Amino acid sequence: MKRVVVTGCGAVSPLGSSVDTLWNHIKEGHSGIVNLESEEFAHIPTQIGGRVKGFHPEKYLDKKEQKRFDLFIQYGVTAAMQAIEQANVDETTMNKERIGVYIGTGSGGMDTTLENHSAFLDRGPRRVSPFMVPMMISNMAAGMVAIKTGFKGPSYSPMSACATGNQAIGEAYLNIKHGYSDAIVAGGAEAMMNPLAYAGFSRMRAMSTLNDAPEKASRPFDKHRDGFVMAEGAGILFLEEYEHAKKRGAHILGEIVGYGATTDAYHITSPDSQGAERAMGLAIDMAGIDASEVDYINAHGTSTPEGDISEVRAIKRLFNDHAENLLVSSTKSMTGHMFGAAGGIEAIITLKSIAEGIAPPTINYEPPDEDCRINVVPNEAVETDIHYALSNGFGFGGHNAVVAFKKYE
Repeated sequence: MKRVVVTGCGAVSPLGSSVDTLWNHIKEGHSGIVNLESEEFAHIPTQIGGRVKGFHPEKYLDKKEQKRFDLFIQYGVTAAMQAIEQANVDETTMNKERIGVYIGTGSGGMDTTLENHSAFLDRGPRRVSPFMVPMMISNMAAGMVAIKTGFKGPSYSPMSACATGNQAIGEAYLNIKHGYSDAIVAGGAEAMMNPLAYAGFSRMRAMSTLNDAPEKASRPFDKHRDGFVMAEGAGILFLEEYEHAKKRGAHILGEIVGYGATTDAYHITSPDSQGAERAMGLAIDMAGIDASEVDYINAHGTSTPEGDISEVRAIKRLFNDHAENLLVSSTKSMTGHMFGAAGGIEAIITLKSIAEGIAPPTINYEPPDEDCRINVVPNEAVETDIHYALSNGFGFGGHNAVVAFKKYE
């Protein structure tokens, strides 16, 4: 089996649209959650969210493309090109037929669908854009990255709710590990901050309603948490076979050593902690390590009452006594929940955590929930040696995907 390393990362997020900007805010414990000023949200119980900041698509997309592509595509292309640039890909020497693109999304071009549906109802079928379909279908972020780069290896666009980004990275890891590809661009992109999505999640009572204090609304594992906070963006990695990366002198950011994917087969929205436990266990087994060797978990931790408790139960059962020493944080407390992009962004944060020896904080962790008693990193980052780390992603429908990272040495 091949070793798989990461040689590039790209980020578009509520904490900035570069990896360095994102990471600096994460280390400092800054929140990217703001009030949504649009009148469209005025009658919806939740009026806060994680809007992308510092986004400049013109570097990679011309004006026509910006008009024709849904935001999730623009976010995905921008983050992917950042990752490719950091990886210092030489298009003249690398075999593009052995480089793939695995970029998923939770919802696809939802804004595009809504806009064209409104035009259809108001003015008839001739007012529907001829670009509607390629603007909204969920595979188009991956498709556009491939078109921009000429990468002709395998293409895959998972759509597994909040587990999407982790699933894309994990499946790309397996593809390279088994020798089918030299490199794969992998991660997730999301842009679903529209009134319909907000209304739907609000009707489920899944979202926070702390509108008066947006920066304090996402509070995973905290006693007073009342739901997740929606966010948007993209997180993309450039995964590469180890010898391939070494041969071309690439700078290695970290190593992926395990991946676990399971399904709860339990309930459409309520998680079953056994599925999460098995996914973490499979990732650890694939890494060839003992559970006691894991130093840090970037938790799924969405700030929902039920979801956080379920993840804590899974961690406690799997790690037993080691759970008391294992550092856990939910960076969704700062970014909000980016759905299909969450796994990509959190993979980047996990890699930076390992490389710099910093466990990010879970902000807004004030009175801890007695049912969520684990070793949460509270409110401020902690300097610590991290050799192995997990990044968790658990989605509606019972989809679970966990990626195991190792410090590159």
